[in-house]
Amino acid sequence: MVKVSTVLNMRDTHQNRGSDELLSQSGVTVMAPAAPHHADNNNQDSAAKKVKLEQNVGKPSRVIHIRNIPNETTEAEIIQLGLPFGRVTNVLVLKGKNQAFLEMAEEISAVAMVAYFGGCVAQLRGRAVYVQFSNHKELKTDQTHSNAVSALPHSISASAQAALQAAQAISNSAGAALVAGAGAALQPANGGTEIQGGPNTVLRVIIEHMLYPIVLDVLYSIFQRYGKVLKIVTFTKNNSFQALIQYPDTLSAQTAKTALDGQNIYNGCCTLRIDYSKMTCLNVKYNNDKSRDYTNPTLPSGDSDAHQLLTSGGVLAPQFLGLGSGLASPYGVGVGGVGLPAFGALTLTPASPALRALAAPPLPLATVLLVSNLNEEMVTPDALFTLFGVYGDVQRVKILYNKKDSALIQMAEPHQAHLAMTHMDKLRVFGKAMRVMLSKHQTVQLPKEGQPDAGLTRDYSQSPLHRFKKPGSKNYQNIYPPSATLHLSNIPATVSEDDIKDAFTKRGFTIKAFKFFPKDRKMALVQLPSIDDAVAALIKMHNYQLSESNHLRVSFSKSSI
Repeated sequence: MVKVSTVLNMRDTHQNRGSDELLSQSGVTVMAPAAPHHADNNNQDSAAKKVKLEQNVGKPSRVIHIRNIPNETTEAEIIQLGLPFGRVTNVLVLKGKNQAFLEMAEEISAVAMVAYFGGCVAQLRGRAVYVQFSNHKELKTDQTHSNAVSALPHSISASAQAALQAAQAISNSAGAALVAGAGAALQPANGGTEIQGGPNTVLRVIIEHMLYPIVLDVLYSIFQRYGKVLKIVTFTKNNSFQALIQYPDTLSAQTAKTALDGQNIYNGCCTLRIDYSKMTCLNVKYNNDKSRDYTNPTLPSGDSDAHQLLTSGGVLAPQFLGLGSGLASPYGVGVGGVGLPAFGALTLTPASPALRALAAPPLPLATVLLVSNLNEEMVTPDALFTLFGVYGDVQRVKILYNKKDSALIQMAEPHQAHLAMTHMDKLRVFGKAMRVMLSKHQTVQLPKEGQPDAGLTRDYSQSPLHRFKKPGSKNYQNIYPPSATLHLSNIPATVSEDDIKDAFTKRGFTIKAFKFFPKDRKMALVQLPSIDDAVAALIKMHNYQLSESNHLRVSFSKSSI
């Protein structure tokens, strides 16, 4: 039986919170009803209740109460909110009441979580949620009392159990170290003037596949979701665009690294690779488009090419040729510091690669490419479909009737057109350096009935050979520039190395090297004498029939044999 005093305490809490709490007495999970408002309550009663509420809410507990969650929030998302702070042992989502309860394995983890989100707003699916201690020491569930409240589950659902198991696997490796450092990490900064980050408060970010320019404000908009960003320095090193981002505490840095490592800023490109910098503090001398100290807005802008001195004593020269910080996107959403849309509930697991973009690219909506200087004796619509299909889903191809060394190619999405243009402009195809640029045309028109065409225009919109048809296709993670090494996949077990070599040889190609993947013989690498040969081989060998049910898949590889 539930004690009356506990119910009364709960009523006081509900009247002020405007939300429900759980009772977990006698192994039963039940809901305590909210108390009605009484017109004759005097000010003394209200003051007493307010004091009692503050005392109840502030008392540490392993159970966290989360309010104002979106209706579609899953158990996994609630678990991920607490995962950076330690091991999660139980979860309960009340979708009809926009609330959830999260039980941590240790009270210190719950204390760190409540303290952290007391200083910055927690978000789920772009919506602010409120994190506080529950009045209860643990979440108890018992199916034998299933008649207590029909609206609540009384045993962990299969989805919650699966989410807990995934959380357990991650927290085993990262949670202990995170909780151990949480006490020091949550110390407030010194008034925002001389902020010294502890170890691992500075992240080093490398942008891979940077098809579009990335400006400092875009980085700030993304990383500020996971804690207060103090300083950012951007630079180019080893031909890659990089950034150093400083947080005030290790917890923010850990959360950002876990959530964003491997994610794409834009769909299919601009991939974030994040690790910890050896530096503990950035000394920013100028506030401009290369660097920013958000704790000291009075810094001069300096010369745009000025070097940024870091505490390590090294000098890094940022050489970033891009757009200004006030980007506006033609897709209808801002990409500046305040204009970014909510990025959605990113999964906080490094095992989930970037299947969704963080922002919309600041590029024109062109999907049609103008390709010129083609070898008109050898090029066909099918050849162009196969080659350009490496970088996107080709919808239509038109080789110009009166200028057969030129063609219009329509891609499914603007970023695919830009990928193709970036990787294939000036690429040698059938002995000639092909030129690729954006066309002024919005679509490729099919020939009208009776109009001469000679088969030079083809519609591929329904082709089964599209590589990127599924949203978030993993093929986006395997886009590489043309190279002499090709990646082969979909190889049946009955096909040998000699079978594949013979297939290439019969079509006039010389194989320099071949290697099956050690752990997966469905894939292999094949090296040709030159990039020109590899381009021709990809065009001829992609979709080559290896067996009754297997067709070869060919793409460019980043590796060599």
